[in-house]
This record gives sequence, C-alpha cells and structure tokens, in this order.
Amino acid sequence: VREEVKVGRGAEHARIEAGWPAAFERAKSPDYYLAMVSMTGPSEAWYIIPAANHAAIGESMKRDDADAALSAELARLSRLDAEVLNNSRTIQAVARPELSMGAFPDLARQRFWEITTFRVRPGHEQDFDAAAKAYISAAQRSAPGTTFRTYEIIAGALTPTYLVFSSIQSYGEFDQMMANGMQTMQNASADERAALQKFSTDALINAETNRFKLDPRQSYVSRETR
Repeated sequence: VREEVKVGRGAEHARIEAGWPAAFERAKSPDYYLAMVSMTGPSEAWYIIPAANHAAIGESMKRDDADAALSAELARLSRLDAEVLNNSRTIQAVARPELSMGAFPDLARQRFWEITTFRVRPGHEQDFDAAAKAYISAAQRSAPGTTFRTYEIIAGALTPTYLVFSSIQSYGEFDQMMANGMQTMQNASADERAALQKFSTDALINAETNRFKLDPRQSYVSRETR
C-alpha cells in the first residue's frame, strides 16, 4: 500500500497510522506488515504486507470482516487518514526469486530500503529477465555480498513493472552498496554488458530509485520481531 502524504502532514499521518497496529494487536491478527516512509522522491508511506498466495489474502479479508470491532476501528482510522493524504494505491506483486540475489535479510534488523521501479515495454519481459540474470552473474564475481529481491507487479499499477528491494541496517551502508554496483558494472563480461545494454536500449521505459526508512510506530510485527 502506497499512501501519498500531504506536505507538512507527515507527523500527523504517522500518529493516525499508529492506530492500525494497535487495532490489529487487540484483534490478535496474524497479518503482519512493515511501514516505511520516503526519504527521497514523493512524500509517501509504504506498507509492505506479505502473503503466501491469494488464498491467504482471502482468509485475511474474511478474518477482518468477521471482527465487527476491528472493522469499525479501521473505518474510523480511514476517515482520519483521508484528511492528511492526497492519494492511496494498493499494489500486488509476486516474488521473482530467480531474478533476486543473496539471502533474504533478517527484517528485524533492517532500517533503510532502496527500491527501484523498472517500467518495461510490453512484450520485452524476457529482456528484463536476461538483464537481471546478467547483473546477478556479474555481481556474483565482483561483489558477492550484493543482495536484492525482485518482485513483478501483477495488479494495481501499469505492467510490466518490476520492483527491486535492497535493505541495510545503517544509512552509511549505502556507500558500499553504490561501490558494489559500480564494481559489478565495470567487471561485467561482454555478454553480460550486451544483455544489460539491450534491456536499456530496447525494453526500458524508465527507472526510478528512492530510499525509505523504517517507521516502527506504523509497523505491525510479531513480538519477537519487535
């Protein structure tokens, strides 16, 4: 869920949003999520909600609908939220582990995220796949500590679009992330460069990278993670 927050209303929005975790905690909901707020780009708050599949999402909706007290509280919070938002968009994306690199991070320790959105020309999905695999191949040689997760949007936004998430524990680690990226590109083989160039020239409409920081007040996580 991406919420576009009115300029100057970030603190008020965070206060209202803290009501959601409190409501889910009272309802003993098992549906956890992480909240992050933008540090670059538009003034936004993102809520990243994992689900194993569509059936799990359906069960979550049933649980919420069956809880009258929870439904009433969420409706109340939504009305308050409307006063401090310009817009809201719900997006569904599916994990692409074959286009991702490195072990999945310990989310309890992550504090900052870098998210790149790749918008691709229809019919050129294979070019994105080839470029991602070429980059991974080059990174495995040049910067094996590189980690990122790739997701493909399936609903809620224009497609084909891909989201690539990287996360770190301290902001200074972005320096190493940038160095890893530069080293990977410099040491790419001729074939890897060709795949990356083909994607950039033929398939890519545009790409946008933004950075976010965790907001624990707006997040709803397990007691162990907290």
